[in-house]
Amino acid sequence: MTDLLPEGIDTFLAGAGWRDAEIEPLAGDASFRRYFRIRSGDRSAMLMDAPPPHEDPAPYLRAAKWLDANGLRAPLILAEDPGRGLVLIEDFGEVRMREYLDEWPQDEAEIYRGAIDALVALHRLPPGPFTNYGVSEYLREARLFTEWFCPAQGLCVDAAAYDAAWENVVSQLLPRQRPGVTVLRDYHAENIMLLGSLQKQGLLDFQDALVGHPAYDVVSLLQDARRDVSTALETEMFDYYVSKSGAGAEFLGDYARLGAQRNAKIVGIFVRLWKRDGKPRYLDYIPRVWAALERDLTHPALEPVSLWFDKNIPAELRKTGGGVIAV
Repeated sequence: MTDLLPEGIDTFLAGAGWRDAEIEPLAGDASFRRYFRIRSGDRSAMLMDAPPPHEDPAPYLRAAKWLDANGLRAPLILAEDPGRGLVLIEDFGEVRMREYLDEWPQDEAEIYRGAIDALVALHRLPPGPFTNYGVSEYLREARLFTEWFCPAQGLCVDAAAYDAAWENVVSQLLPRQRPGVTVLRDYHAENIMLLGSLQKQGLLDFQDALVGHPAYDVVSLLQDARRDVSTALETEMFDYYVSKSGAGAEFLGDYARLGAQRNAKIVGIFVRLWKRDGKPRYLDYIPRVWAALERDLTHPALEPVSLWFDKNIPAELRKTGGGVIAV
């Protein structure tokens, strides 16, 4: 196992006060990052290995410190060596929202309300020290659909019209994301730990935070790519967010805009993970994401994008949840 450990880990851990600690590899995610649980006596911590040049821990460190300084629960930073991509962080334990709900589905509404409460608290803060989510970023993300999914299906589509439709749709919400809120961008049941109570949220995977629209993370939570969220629960929690945050009448349209944009992006990312990174397991999530995308496209705010889908994506493929991509 030694040859699988990050270079310089022994020196790093010794300097952090964890000499001769036990090192347990953990399952990775969709990036080049790796994680290890570190144990020494009755202490435990987590080691994130974000190896350069593929990964840069600086955005994670900046976001984690900002979140903790503002009353939200990112893991505390125990030691860091950004040059090597090594970060030792607080261990939030093993009670993740996804697995907890698999075992205790009767607590679903209570746990989702806690997750919404955390977003409401985040959205009451001034935006953090992050880059703005602008039209160019929205388009770059949405374009992953035409760059990866469409070629994988052998589709020749009008990419220029796709970009134009999305620019039309997302530009309309920009006035309502100023001055903006901190957007974690991957806020869902697999990135939320439950800390001591069902309502206390421990946050993970926030290194790509930007300043944008409050609907984005609400969509991320309620149109989860990896877990079924019923339309009844989605509606209940959407209404709960609106009641707690005071969001205005146009929030539903913006929720649909960002839901469609995010889901189109995710479909492209999951195909890219298969084609480029050799991770075909993400293809299994596409039908769930596609179903949410189709619901979002029915909102009048998505008319330009919906018309593009009507003209460019075959109806039979849409009926089968994005079609079956042969691995």
